[in-house]
Amino acid sequence: MILCDHKGVVFKGRAEDMTDQKAEYASDTKARSLTEAVRGADIFLGLSAPGILTQDMIKTMAKAPFIMALANPTPEILPELAKDAVNDAIIATGRSDYPNQVNNVLCFPYIFRGALDVGATTINEEMKAACVEAIAELARGATSAVVSAAYGGEEMRFGPEYLIPKPFDPRLICEIAPAVAKAAMDTGVATRPIDDLTAYADRLQQQVYRSTFVMKPIFEKARANPKRVAFAEGEDRRVLFAVQALLEEGIATPVLVGRPLVISHRARKLGLQIKPGEDFEVVNPEEDDRYIDYWRHYHSLMERKGVTPETAKTAIRTNTTAIAALMVARGDADAMICGTSGEYQWHLQYLTDLLGLADGEHKTSALSLLVMDSGPVFITDTFVSENPSADDIAYLTRCASRKVGDFGLTPKVALIAASNFGAGNSRTAIKMREALQILRRDAPELETEGEMQPDVALDAELRSRVFPNSRLKGAANLLVMPNLEAANAGLKLVRGLAGALHVGPILLGIAKPAHITTSSVTARGLVNLAALAVIDAQVMATDPSDGVS
Repeated sequence: MILCDHKGVVFKGRAEDMTDQKAEYASDTKARSLTEAVRGADIFLGLSAPGILTQDMIKTMAKAPFIMALANPTPEILPELAKDAVNDAIIATGRSDYPNQVNNVLCFPYIFRGALDVGATTINEEMKAACVEAIAELARGATSAVVSAAYGGEEMRFGPEYLIPKPFDPRLICEIAPAVAKAAMDTGVATRPIDDLTAYADRLQQQVYRSTFVMKPIFEKARANPKRVAFAEGEDRRVLFAVQALLEEGIATPVLVGRPLVISHRARKLGLQIKPGEDFEVVNPEEDDRYIDYWRHYHSLMERKGVTPETAKTAIRTNTTAIAALMVARGDADAMICGTSGEYQWHLQYLTDLLGLADGEHKTSALSLLVMDSGPVFITDTFVSENPSADDIAYLTRCASRKVGDFGLTPKVALIAASNFGAGNSRTAIKMREALQILRRDAPELETEGEMQPDVALDAELRSRVFPNSRLKGAANLLVMPNLEAANAGLKLVRGLAGALHVGPILLGIAKPAHITTSSVTARGLVNLAALAVIDAQVMATDPSDGVS
């Protein structure tokens, strides 16, 4: 290693402008200038001044030199100039507009977080090394959909253009802080050791993914007995990110409907480590041994709905939602997810036709979970029932309440209208009051109240002033809307204005485990929905007569 300063090479015997610190790195070399020092070098590390490294200098370096030009805002050499001189050069700078940004924000906040959480008396070399190892491991691992989205879909696969994680990678805190905390404990400088580092990492993750806390019981159930989940839009990049996460977290066994070559190419481009045919099954609509069985099955179900044999054959080559539904119907998959593209009602019609309604159910409905800082809130029916009757409202409430219970929560139900407790007599208000009476009769165990306005439902103190004798105690966590417009608009208003995280929509009432997402879903949203589908499949395996409700 050769050290250079503004006077040139720091060599043994140099007297000019020397310090004890420089003397430690003085080398026994004949080189006297930066030009001579870089000749044949593998690595250049600059923390100096703009433009001091020239193209001619780079050309004399070793093959595929690693150039860390970290002067800011103008580096020792601009990456485009370095690449023009030596096209296999690997380059890092301190700037965000070039690949491989070296920024202390990658480590300092998370080193301090780990150190503070264990009450470390110092930050030692072992803690710093743990931080570096965690960053390196993160860079070598599969990338995250959240990071990719934050950087405009930029390809992030470990290599010359992606040597270190991006500064705004939300996974940094989840990896670095626990590693630093463990190193502090291992070296005896922690005054408040953490007993359970896994639980500590989970708490950090909850700060990154707000759905983690409310979804934790669902994830734990899913991991206990993962099921095969078919993704109808298997070529979608969000699906591929979700598949990587599902496999890493052991939540489900993914099955993708799509063309293997397209899936493989996109996975590589996204920097994912998953491989079709090895890590997960792929069902190719263009070529599958079950094609004849599938189109005949499809035709048998649809022949009295205007579907001819030729139409059925075409559908099983082109309609991935129909293919995934038949996989579940025939037992080739345990559950399915569709809807990353297309209209919700279009997908729902195929699921209803091919899978049918669960025993004892007379309609489907959609339940949406919103995760907010104040806690989780469920809304029904956000995508299916256009204008349900009072009997339908009562039925939808019972279905939704059972699903809320699957999250380990006690349903607290508010029937929503534009008036409070009989103050108005609109058709909607009357309908919701009638639904309340039906629920009091048929489901007296539910903590249900209404009709009421949304703010009264969510604010217990306000409700106590408006209606002191309410049977609903505390804030409602299940809002039952009077019609589709109110439910869907309310869902999207809260998401947009409050920044709430949407889990769902969760399809209820179908005979087999199946869910329809929306085009705005994220990869994490697909992971959440897949976990719910696994739970549905587990229940189905225990009691085949029990549909998704």
